[in-house]
Amino acid sequence: MSERPADPGLPAPRAAAELTFDAAIAELQEIVGRLETGGIPLERSIELYERGVALHERCELLLGDAELRVRRLVERAGGALESVGIEPGTDDPSA
Repeated sequence: MSERPADPGLPAPRAAAELTFDAAIAELQEIVGRLETGGIPLERSIELYERGVALHERCELLLGDAELRVRRLVERAGGALESVGIEPGTDDPSA
């Protein structure tokens, strides 16, 4: 995957594996916005898409790690985890 800067004169983006969740999700949102706007040459669109995939994978990894950490904390505290299904558009998980 290309790690070229988005625009001339800007530093090369950091490797996705080095980013925090907040930095990765912010950059991913920016990329999605740029791709949705259009008007980008095909090759650059592909580069942005590739970067977006790498950022998405980084976010998934960090979320998985965070979930595991929370599970371990709850287990260590003697609590039990309970999965709750949440329907889109509802605020009450018991609905």
